[in-house]
Amino acid sequence: MSLRLNPPFAHTLDTLGRPAVGMWVCSGSHVAAEICAGSGFDWLLIDGEHGVLSLETTQQLLQVTAAYPVHTMVRLPQLDTATIKQFLDAGAQNILIPMVDDARMAQDAVAATRYPPAGVRGVGSALSRSARWGGVAGYLTDAEQYISLFVQIESAAAVANAREICAVKGLAGVFVGPSDLAASMGLLGQQNHPDVVAAVKSVITVAHEAGIKVGLNAFDPAQAEDYLAAGADFILVAADVQLLALESKKLAAQFIDSAAGGSADVGY
Repeated sequence: MSLRLNPPFAHTLDTLGRPAVGMWVCSGSHVAAEICAGSGFDWLLIDGEHGVLSLETTQQLLQVTAAYPVHTMVRLPQLDTATIKQFLDAGAQNILIPMVDDARMAQDAVAATRYPPAGVRGVGSALSRSARWGGVAGYLTDAEQYISLFVQIESAAAVANAREICAVKGLAGVFVGPSDLAASMGLLGQQNHPDVVAAVKSVITVAHEAGIKVGLNAFDPAQAEDYLAAGADFILVAADVQLLALESKKLAAQFIDSAAGGSADVGY
């Protein structure tokens, strides 16, 4: 019996008929990931760059979320051929490479996701989850159709090189990171600054002109709506750790302030 893999996220972006909305999974918690997977979002981003996730944990999160009708993308720590190979072999079909500043870096990312002669990905599908340990017939020749690769534009240099990056064959899309972009523009912590917003929107325009999808991160609902109106194809609007931090603080302030007559100080 031959097993079948789900179509990659790029296929959904082409057929959904609206922007895809998702959230980050940063905690590494299997319970949190499963809750998020069943929440109704279109996609989840497992963060291997800033999240403290091992390769083994990432594979387990992919296995947990696979039971739900949600696409899962994995952000890798860096652009590295060996790391890309490992995460693909762990079963990540949709991957995001951070800090891609030029077309050469994007080309290297594409090559790392392709088997020779089209690329440099090492062959080990019979030993890994990518082909369900050899259970997916024809995986070696068809692997490309199961993978969607996105690279992250998150620096002033990358914005300047956006047209060349978006023209790289093999990319499903680009993802704009406003936080790092703001920092590279000398506007640390000001991702809603007009200059940053203008830079983000310029990438949206360039990506669409190149015929590829463009996504971004925006926790501010008003800013998220603005980027969606500007043409963003996919977006992240929250994170598991962010929701827990905000809501726990909100509840603590609500009930401790009430019980303490307006003072929320706690001594230990």
